[in-house]
Amino acid sequence: MKAYEGFASVYDGFMDEVTYPQWVQFIQNLWERLDQKPESVIDLGCGTGNITIPLAEAGYAVVGVDISEEMLAEAQRKAFSQGISIPFFCQDMITLELGYQADCILSLCDSLNYLTEDGALFQTFLSIRKHLTEKGLFLFDMNTAYKFKEVLGNKTYAATTEDAAYFWENTFVEDTSINEYYVNFFKRRKHEEVYERVEEYHYERAYSMEEIKAQLEESGFHLLHVYDGYCFEEAKEDSQRYFFVAQAKED
Repeated sequence: MKAYEGFASVYDGFMDEVTYPQWVQFIQNLWERLDQKPESVIDLGCGTGNITIPLAEAGYAVVGVDISEEMLAEAQRKAFSQGISIPFFCQDMITLELGYQADCILSLCDSLNYLTEDGALFQTFLSIRKHLTEKGLFLFDMNTAYKFKEVLGNKTYAATTEDAAYFWENTFVEDTSINEYYVNFFKRRKHEEVYERVEEYHYERAYSMEEIKAQLEESGFHLLHVYDGYCFEEAKEDSQRYFFVAQAKED
């Protein structure tokens, strides 16, 4: 089973500790700091729309892109229930082809860490550059090697909600820089006292700061800032999440 095929329907319940409203506010504050007023936004790796929908509510012309049909279906359901019309596209970010350019592209919640094959990150940067207007902004976050090694480590986690439970075994292999999440979860069928079990394997890759900077430069970006997560403090060695601010070079 592909990542998030079975997990999509319960994803939000297990991600309720993520402060999405603060992330959206941070992005808007960042635009203001940079004296940027983007009208069009692409949310790449949008998942269930936790960033896409608030941005649409705030008046931005935003579209969501994700590789998981199940996650997009949940995002569309949520947007429809709130009376919001958002275009969602099921595409691979490596070979992104939307046919237009946006003022800003976002890729959040460590979506780019899921690019584990050699060359995949660079090809994605090229695809993103192609979809940005002149001097458009590319904002993205990535989990760090420090987080995979020192925080998540080779540990097991568990969580429960009223209708679901999951067990997550984490393994980080330093030689390959690959972090494996084995997620084994149970979700209750609607209107039944029956739980179905689903297992998924998720893989993320840790990239060094040097790799990311070099590939951004080579693919047509100026790197403006690297923050320590969603705050305006510069990244440091023990940052668990980097937040990158890049701008497309002039053609």
